[in-house]
Amino acid sequence: MPVSRPENLRPGDHAACRSAIRAGSKSFHAAGLLLPRAVREPAHGLYAFCRLADDLVDETHDAAGRVAAVARLRERIRRAYDGHPVDAAADRAFAEIVTVHAIPETLPLALVEGLEWDAQGRFYRDVGELQAYAARVAGTVGAMMTLVMGVREPEALARACDLGAAMQFTNIARDVGEDARMGRLYLPLEWLAEAGIDPDAFLADPQPSPALAGVVARLLEEADRLYWRAEAGIAALPARCRPAIRAASRIYAAIGREVARNGYDSVTRRARVGGGAKLALAGLSAFPSYTFGRLGAPPLPETAFLVAAVTALPVARPERGLPSWWDLRGRVLHVLDLIERLRERESFARAAQSEIAG
Repeated sequence: MPVSRPENLRPGDHAACRSAIRAGSKSFHAAGLLLPRAVREPAHGLYAFCRLADDLVDETHDAAGRVAAVARLRERIRRAYDGHPVDAAADRAFAEIVTVHAIPETLPLALVEGLEWDAQGRFYRDVGELQAYAARVAGTVGAMMTLVMGVREPEALARACDLGAAMQFTNIARDVGEDARMGRLYLPLEWLAEAGIDPDAFLADPQPSPALAGVVARLLEEADRLYWRAEAGIAALPARCRPAIRAASRIYAAIGREVARNGYDSVTRRARVGGGAKLALAGLSAFPSYTFGRLGAPPLPETAFLVAAVTALPVARPERGLPSWWDLRGRVLHVLDLIERLRERESFARAAQSEIAG
């Protein structure tokens, strides 16, 4: 897999991608500010393309249009991998990212498959089917981000997929009412049946209820289990990247706690984490949790194909004694890690203390 930078990128493309993330996800943007610049720029580009993909499908309201949007997305991915991206900032950035960071095409194509399931209005029978959906729309992003950070070990990728799925479960729990008003339902049908909730009746008239609150609480318990599994993988990332990923994890987990504080009513209320709380969580993200799952735990069955796609992709390694761009990058980051680790930890702690005091 070549690691030379494509020549498609234009001045202003990175700025356009930054704007997309700032407008599209305040939580992701807040956490991304903690990434080192060498990782932050491709992370913004990756997010911008994923956001573009989601919007292309989500903003098309008829079935035929959604099918066409999915087909266009697959074509845009093919063109990016061929080195001839569509003339758009996100596409040009994406083409550079997948080349430089050796991202197998299976990952973005799996993301598009998840968006296709959205376009089909698919329901999910049990938590395993919901995991399969989360693997595609969020686990793929976690895996691609891990590759952008220069980490390709299967154990770290498995934990990144756990984190993506946890965040997606949190999103689903937060957006039950909003999704229902658009005719969408992601809660497992088996759980709804056990709670005595008729899916069609709920979609026709979305209303909060103690039974629905129990289903939402159950989904957040699954999310918390995945956050716990994912924490071990953060330690496998470059030290300068860990605070950002830990902050993203904790900010999203805090959204789940806000849903709980609202009595698990995500039909008439939307859980939010305020700017001050986000800053405090970001400041404390330099410090790892002391309880988390095992790094070497096998991937979830629903995410194993993503890990396998990365491990199956041959990545050129240098001859002994001849350092490549790849190895040099790793060595430079390692030195910078040693220099900046304590400084970052101190600055994050000061920012958190200042926010809390204010």
